[in-house]
Amino acid sequence: MQKMKDYEFWFVTGSQFLYGEEQLKSVAADAEDIAKKLNASGNLPYKVVFKGVMTTADGITKFMKEANYNDNVAGVITWMHTFSPAKNWIRGTRLLQKPLLHLATQYLNKIPYDTIDFDYMNLNQSAHGDREYAYINARLQKHNKIVYGFWGDEDVQKEIADWQNVAVAYNESFNIKIVRFGDTMRNVAVTEGDKVEAQIFLGWTVDYWPVSELVEYVNGISEDDIDAAYKELASQYDMVQGDNTKEHYEHSVRYQLREYLALKKFMDEKGYTGFTTNFEDLHGLEELPGLAAQLLMRDGYGFGAEGDWKSAGMDRLLKIAAQNNATAFMEDYTLDLRHGHEAILGSHMLEVDPSIASDKPRVEVHPLDIGGKDDPARLVFTGREGEAVDVTLSYFGDGYKVIGYSVDCHKPEAETPHLPVAKQLWTPTVGLKEGAKRWMHAGGGHHTILSFALTPQQIKDLFEMLDVTVDFIE
Repeated sequence: MQKMKDYEFWFVTGSQFLYGEEQLKSVAADAEDIAKKLNASGNLPYKVVFKGVMTTADGITKFMKEANYNDNVAGVITWMHTFSPAKNWIRGTRLLQKPLLHLATQYLNKIPYDTIDFDYMNLNQSAHGDREYAYINARLQKHNKIVYGFWGDEDVQKEIADWQNVAVAYNESFNIKIVRFGDTMRNVAVTEGDKVEAQIFLGWTVDYWPVSELVEYVNGISEDDIDAAYKELASQYDMVQGDNTKEHYEHSVRYQLREYLALKKFMDEKGYTGFTTNFEDLHGLEELPGLAAQLLMRDGYGFGAEGDWKSAGMDRLLKIAAQNNATAFMEDYTLDLRHGHEAILGSHMLEVDPSIASDKPRVEVHPLDIGGKDDPARLVFTGREGEAVDVTLSYFGDGYKVIGYSVDCHKPEAETPHLPVAKQLWTPTVGLKEGAKRWMHAGGGHHTILSFALTPQQIKDLFEMLDVTVDFIE
């Protein structure tokens, strides 16, 4: 995975001076203990840093400004331990430009019936302090996340962890840079989009570079570097020569590694985190990047075929949220419409991410009846079984929309000896007929991102942060 910033989340609790200094000391001690134990739980992917008790509008505003300008802060977590007058939070919350999670919890998970008194009641007022605070966030239309329950429970910690991953993806979205080698595929509609609109709402920079610029990098890769990459490849995957001569097989694999190293060097030098290729624009290249694209996706770079930069950006964004776990560029290819077997066969000509493989991928070389270039090497494997989400990004005249649904993934019912590609079967959980009809009515495209690591709620949370409409088919 590409190196990520060492993000952290700032945690504050709300209170007031009404009950005295001793109560405020107790509030601070309880909140600090929660932060310490959340970090010690091992269930959160990012550190929680306790930053104090907030009691005044000026203090809250100052805190929010500091969170905004600290690049290591991915988001703010708040908790109203006692009753915190919500008008104090208005200015600071309006200024906050980072994701906000309201942890609606209580220090103890029970009512201490034998000892409860007015001091306890005054100190532990989360039941109505959280409602006062939540009201002002709703009034401000803040799109904040609310996690409700006892902070020490694993299910609550899982919700916090899921949100942290989404919040980091939100921050990183503004660092996504996509390089387009060539334009989009001619006469195709769904891969088009407004790049300026994407930068305004999603933070993505999308640039064009001619293939000739990439060719210079390809031709500049040394044989020694290819030798080292070949050795590493052979240690990770099964090398299957098949019907090819040894010379033809090795040349194809080595050329793909040449493209892999060149693409990686180009993007790293220029700060790109995703890319597109187009089989209609390969002048100066011997092969369409296949294995090369798969290895880059494995490394965490976003990818879109046929110049589809929207999918490249989505691929990179969701890989960040999933920590590059089992999240892959995909395409709806062909259908099984038999009753009781309804499924979509997802694949692509070459470029399917090995992070979703259920078996050890094989490096194979086969002809590609498109693009008019030499036979490319590619990783061939079968996808996995389990629950996943499948999403796409579509552009309309009034903006972007994310379309998605939950899917049940499974393996093909039989081998496909004449289809040497990576492949994954899935069925929308609402049913193939219902899911496909609603997807098409919504304007969803054929290029998607399939993730076994993300949930529907994370998809909704992420794009709500980005103020992008989500049509999740349920």
